[in-house]
Order: sequence, then C-alpha cells, then structure tokens
Amino acid sequence: MKPRFAVVDSNTLAAVGMKQLLQNVIPVAEVEIYGSFAELEANHPETMVHFFVAFNIFLENRPYFQEHCRKTIVLTATATADSQLPGFNTLCINQPERQIVGALMALQRKGHPHGHHQYEQAMAQQPSVLTDREIQVLALIVQGYINKQIAEKLDIALTTVITHRKNIMEKLHAKSVSALTMYAVTHGYVDLDSIFVAL
Repeated sequence: MKPRFAVVDSNTLAAVGMKQLLQNVIPVAEVEIYGSFAELEANHPETMVHFFVAFNIFLENRPYFQEHCRKTIVLTATATADSQLPGFNTLCINQPERQIVGALMALQRKGHPHGHHQYEQAMAQQPSVLTDREIQVLALIVQGYINKQIAEKLDIALTTVITHRKNIMEKLHAKSVSALTMYAVTHGYVDLDSIFVAL
C-alpha cells in the first residue's frame, strides 16, 4: 500500500502546490488535499502517515494534532524562532522551491534515521544518464545559481549553459527544480545542506 499524506489547508492554490512538491520528493506517496479539519476527520485520518497542516487550522484544532504530533508537520509563513512549535516539525512555505524541497527531504530523513526512503535508494542505484559537465551544471542549478553565474563559475558560454540545462531536463524527464533537486541529492551530486545556503 502507498503511504497516505494529507495536506490540510483552506488555500487551494497553496495546497495544490504542496501536493505537487510532496509528489516530486516522495513519488511513492498518495497525497490528498483537505480544505478543512472536518474534511480530514471524515476521511480516515488514522490511516495517514503525515498531516501537512496550515498554521491556522493547526491552532484551531491543536488538541487533535497534539495527540498526533509525530505525524504532524505545521506549515508556517516564516522560519523565525517564534514560528517554531515545541514538539512539532514545521515547514516554512515562504521560501524558494529548492529550499522547500531540501526541507522536505531533511524532514523525511529525520523521520527515517535508520536509512533513506526506498525510492531514494532505488534512484541512487541507477546509473547516471548525465555527462560530467551536465552534472556540474545540475549541481549549480539546484544550489540556486542562475545561468549567468553558472557560466562564470564553469568558464563556459551562457548559451552552453542554456543547452546543458535543456539537455538535463530532457534526459531526466524533469519539469521542475524540485525534480532536479531530488535527483541531484539522491545521486550525491549535491549535499542536502548546500541547498539551504543563501547565495
């Protein structure tokens, strides 16, 4: 059976975006969206592996989530110390996509300290389809460098970077930075911590 994740948020666009990111990071998961706590309750929440809950819904239903604190990840607007909740994992949603993906992967690894997710292991065992130069470009992309910066760092033409970027996306069948990030981290091309480095 696929693990079930719930995104509980009355903001439909935010919920759809979180669902997409989760499916990119953990493709084996079944991600469901609920616009309210009542909707979540009506859909067998006991079968869910994790709840990704908007901060306001969390506050309104804190006693329930307190009982399920290990399954609950609270979606916050900031990453400041006062937005952290003792006993709960939090995820700041107002940051670049690559950092949200990095945070999701870090949460996943924290929750599975005795080994990576099976999907990550399977991906890491696949041979790379990228050239050495494409791997260098990929690593810089997921660290947040723009094309011009990549060209300067690798001492290559801007058009060459654009061509490499296009080839990477095609070879990996990737449609987003989050998919590239997942590939780069699971293959060891970038360290998870480097995704969080501000440029």
